[in-house]
Amino acid sequence: MLPRYRRLVERLTQKGLLKVVCGTDTLGVGINVPIRTVLFSGLSKYDGVRQRHLQVREFQQIAGRAGRAGYDTLGRVVVQAPEHEVENAKMVRKAGDDAKKLRRIQRKKPPEGFVNWSERTFDKLTTGEPEPLASRMKVSHAMVLNVVARPGDAFASMRALLEDNHSDRAEQRRMINDAIGIYRALVAGGVVERLAEPDADGRTVRLTVDLQENFALNQPLAPFGVAALEILDPDSDTYALDVVSVVEAILDDPRPIINAQRKAARGEAVAGMKAEGIEYEERMELLEEVEHPQPLREELEAAYETYRKGHPWVADHELRPKSVVREMWETSMTFSEYVSRYQLARSEGLVLRYLADAYRTLVHTVPETYRDDVLRDITDWLGEVVRQTDSSLLDEWAALAAGGGGSVDVTIAHDPDAPPPPVTSNDRAFRVLVRNALFRRVELMALRRWNDLGALDAAAGWTADLWHEAIDDYFAEYDTLGTGPDARGPAMLVVDTDPEGAETRVWHVRQILEDPEGDRDWAIFATVHLDASDEAGEAVVQVTDVGPLTEADA
Repeated sequence: MLPRYRRLVERLTQKGLLKVVCGTDTLGVGINVPIRTVLFSGLSKYDGVRQRHLQVREFQQIAGRAGRAGYDTLGRVVVQAPEHEVENAKMVRKAGDDAKKLRRIQRKKPPEGFVNWSERTFDKLTTGEPEPLASRMKVSHAMVLNVVARPGDAFASMRALLEDNHSDRAEQRRMINDAIGIYRALVAGGVVERLAEPDADGRTVRLTVDLQENFALNQPLAPFGVAALEILDPDSDTYALDVVSVVEAILDDPRPIINAQRKAARGEAVAGMKAEGIEYEERMELLEEVEHPQPLREELEAAYETYRKGHPWVADHELRPKSVVREMWETSMTFSEYVSRYQLARSEGLVLRYLADAYRTLVHTVPETYRDDVLRDITDWLGEVVRQTDSSLLDEWAALAAGGGGSVDVTIAHDPDAPPPPVTSNDRAFRVLVRNALFRRVELMALRRWNDLGALDAAAGWTADLWHEAIDDYFAEYDTLGTGPDARGPAMLVVDTDPEGAETRVWHVRQILEDPEGDRDWAIFATVHLDASDEAGEAVVQVTDVGPLTEADA
């Protein structure tokens, strides 16, 4: 157990705020064998729909990690009391035996919507019978695709898979109908075709497209997503981001993010309408039309209507255009900046899970023929954002894929307590992180937001006043500052990875600014500290100058 948790267990147990079970009611004094301890901070969880108590099976499965069969003879499980109960116990302890003080105590109540637990809940979980197991088998596009890709008769294999399982007959029939619908969608989408005669491997159906390794359609609308990629213009400046928007449209909505985006959009709309002098009643009517960002909404909805006519079974699933990954990329925000922007601190796990789902879908669902260098940069960047925030999400996925005989391009951490790989170890992804960090400054510079720039770089000596002066100097020479795709492209970032005389691992970089005349003679100069970046899990960029390029810089 980590030292900080050990100290917490000892302190709270000594105060009587925790209960210890599994063989001992002490802290193990006098015991000469190591005792594995599991600490529960709560006995309730959010199951994706609601907050509820842990089930007996869930509790005992987690508690079982306090000991390993064949290795440990003793384990310990500790449950922390609810926070309001802890505060109440502190107040009672402080009042002591003074009856007057005890009567004056205003006991704290659980927060609204809080699912409380008590010692009775604890006793039920430790002594109750585990709930019976229920089959969770689901038919997915990925399952059908994997069966089709195998040698042999796919229909016979699917029939055996769907009928030889622990589901009841009614559920088996439902899964068979789902499999038929998915197969029809794959055929209609041109992903799979029926063969007149079995091929050399005994296949009666086969894949018709060149899919990358581990290609999978893991979302109900994934076949539509693959088909919708056909409507995109590969020559468009926004092509890669449009692919991202197609992917995001087939993912479930992360509700807290969508609500925060809608709130922010309506706040900006209200400010604009007030500035225009629009009356209150009209403002309220207009606000009903303000939604969260939904790139390609009209194009995708039109394509979906056409697709649904030939695939009526997809009507059970709703298309959900949105912009989370795309917005993060376009604004060059880090994970923490995005969470702060929308005040999502309580939903960090949901944000991270959504980003991980988007990354997996980009990797597994977008065929290689639709990828360009920008989309590869976006995919690498997104994977690194997830990995550096919580590597376990990708590590678990990688371990499952490897265990199933597959392989994916992510690092598997066999030690669950091991930190993620250094952020600088993935050179391509790290360069994208550096480029995004510098382009964030370009965007703020174009908006003349020197106070925000000062907040980013004051620690490096580049205060808001210095940024203000540099911005004034630039706009005294040019009318505008470009922030389009060309302005953020890799050609605008010059990197010296081995600067002469450097005593530590640093890069010297300059972000060239896109001026309207095409002179490209201004730049943001910075130093990237690699060791500090590894420690922080993101690019640590220190601005050193902003100004015209000299002959020495050319």
